[in-house]
Amino acid sequence: MREEHLAEGETIVLRLRTHPKKVIKPILLLVLLLAVLVAIWVLPLPVDPFVLWFATAVILLLGVVAAAGPFLRWRTTSYIITNQRVALRTGILTQTGRDIPLYRINNVTFEKQLSDRFWGCGTLVISDGTDQPGMVLDDVPGVEEVQRTLQDLVRQGQQLSDD
Repeated sequence: MREEHLAEGETIVLRLRTHPKKVIKPILLLVLLLAVLVAIWVLPLPVDPFVLWFATAVILLLGVVAAAGPFLRWRTTSYIITNQRVALRTGILTQTGRDIPLYRINNVTFEKQLSDRFWGCGTLVISDGTDQPGMVLDDVPGVEEVQRTLQDLVRQGQQLSDD
């Protein structure tokens, strides 16, 4: 979300992206494929050069396909918390988004699995009391701090509306 998409008086409090752990597996796969590629060229294999070039092309194609999707999903998913709303934006070719105004939020919970604790992230679930399921923000870095910040913003908004 860019500054020009904000309402009058709206400011960005937090701009987050899913945790980089989302791209670790594809990077490790790329390293493995690169090692295989180096091995087939360095080791004296009794194969035709055409087969080597074909294997190289297949390995490179596998690497691009395996890494591009997760990387692009990671790059194109963002969580924006402003002083008026929570916004989720995602999409590679078609961007989709969902916004929940802060005044509609009635519950903010987080979940941290064992691996999430290691990486310092977790899942944030924001409920707004409508029939729609809550907004689920996966792999939020520093999820507990984000939850506290969001709860503070909701509380501040409630106090302003009560005055």
